[in-house]
Amino acid sequence: MDVVVGMMAGPYLGQQIDLVVAPESRGFIMGAAVARVLGAGFVPVRKPGKLPRKVKSRSYTLEYRTDQLEIHEDAIQRGQRVLLVDDVLATGGTLRACAHLVEDLQGITVGFAVVIELPDLKGRIKLDDLPGISILQY
Repeated sequence: MDVVVGMMAGPYLGQQIDLVVAPESRGFIMGAAVARVLGAGFVPVRKPGKLPRKVKSRSYTLEYRTDQLEIHEDAIQRGQRVLLVDDVLATGGTLRACAHLVEDLQGITVGFAVVIELPDLKGRIKLDDLPGISILQY
C-alpha cells in the first residue's frame, strides 16, 4: 500500500495541499494515507445523516440512480487548497459532487488522485479538466 499511496501523493508534493477530501468508504482508506504523506488535513465526505454537525450537501448522478453526499460546513476554509482522493474513477459523479462541495465552501480543488480509473466510462469529462492521476486504468 505504501507504493500506491506514494504514487498518488507524489505529483502533489510541494503543491501546498491543505486538505485531502475523500468520499466514503473506500476513499477514506486511501485519502487518510495520502493526507499523511502530504502533511495535510483529512476531510471525510459521507452519505446523508452520518456526520454529526451542520452539513452542506450535493446530489449527483450515478450510472443508474442519483445519490447525495455531505460535508461538514466548517470543514474547509476559504482559499484552502484541496486534493480529492478516491479508490475508483468510473462515471465521475462522486468526485464531481466532492469538487462541488469544496467549491460551495470556497475551497480550491487542486486535482484528484485515484487508484483505478475506468476510462471507457469517461469520468474525467465530468471533472471539467481538473488535473488528476490514476495508478491503474482498466
